[in-house]
Amino acid sequence: MDFPYFRYSQYLIEKYGEKVYKIPINIPSYCPNRDGTKGYGGCIFCAEDGSGHENMAQHIDIAVQYDAMKQILQKKYRVQKYIAFLQSFSNTYLPFDDFKKYLTQMAKLKDCVGIAISTRPDCIEERHLDFLTTLKAQYGLDISVEIGLQSANDETLCILNRGHTTEDVVQSARKIKAAGLELCLHVIVNLPWDSNEDVIKTGKMITALRADSAKIHTLYVAKGTVLEKMYHEKTLKMLSLEETITRTILLLEYIDPTVAMQRIVSRVTEEKSVFCNWNQSWRKVLMQIEEQMRCEGTRQGRCLTKI
Repeated sequence: MDFPYFRYSQYLIEKYGEKVYKIPINIPSYCPNRDGTKGYGGCIFCAEDGSGHENMAQHIDIAVQYDAMKQILQKKYRVQKYIAFLQSFSNTYLPFDDFKKYLTQMAKLKDCVGIAISTRPDCIEERHLDFLTTLKAQYGLDISVEIGLQSANDETLCILNRGHTTEDVVQSARKIKAAGLELCLHVIVNLPWDSNEDVIKTGKMITALRADSAKIHTLYVAKGTVLEKMYHEKTLKMLSLEETITRTILLLEYIDPTVAMQRIVSRVTEEKSVFCNWNQSWRKVLMQIEEQMRCEGTRQGRCLTKI
C-alpha cells in the first residue's frame, strides 16, 4: 500500500534491512519545569508519570525492563533488533555521572542498534552531546535526541507552561545536528490556541531544522493534569476530529518528505485519560487521515515548493 507520508517503520527497514522496534526504558529522571528550576506543575498536558503511560517503574533494572519487552516483541513480531528509548520526563536532567552510567548500560544491551533520548530543548548541554558522540562511536550505535517543539507559537508555549521558547528549540536542534546525532521533534497538532498559520509555521520549522523524524500528537486530556481541570471547567475548547484531520494534513504538507513520521496520532490508555481521540481508537483516526489525504491527492511535503 502506498502511504501519503514517510512512515518511521519504513525508514527503519531501509536503514537496518529489517524490522526494528523501540523499547521504552524508564530511569530516575525528572523535569526542571516541575521542581522550580523553570517552573512548577509541569506542562499543563503532562501527567505525573511524565507521559510514559506504558513504562515500567523507574527502580527496575534497565536490562530487566529491556528484556521483558524484548521477549514480547520477539514472540509477537519476530523482531531481532531494537532501539532503547528513554521516554518519560527530561532524560538529560539528572546528575551527569548518572546520565553516563544509564546510557552506558543501555549501549551494552544485546541486539540494541540505537538509543533514543527524550528531553527538553533547554536541558541539553555540550557535555551531553560530547558524551553521546563518544558513545555512538564506541558502540557503533545510532543515537537520536527527541525534543518537544509542540508549537511554533511562543504564546501557545506560554499557555502550555512549557518554560521555553521556539528559539530554545532552534538552538538545541542545531547543536544536536552539528554533533552528528539524529533529531526528532514532537508537536501537538490540534492545540486550540494555534491557528492554521501556526501549524504551517511548525511544519516549516521541522523542515528547516533538518529533523530526521517527527512525532505528531493529537491533544488528549490525561487525568491529574491542569488540562483536565480546564476540560471539566469547560475553559478548554477541543478541536473537532474533522478540524484535527485538516490540520494534520496541513502540517504534513509542509514537512519535508524525507522526515520519517514516528507518530501521527496520540496513543494513551482509557484509564489514564478523560479525553482521547474523540472516543475512537488511534488506528481508526489514523486511517481517516490517510484516506482523506488519498482523496485530496496530497502527500507529505506537497507544499514545500510554495515556501
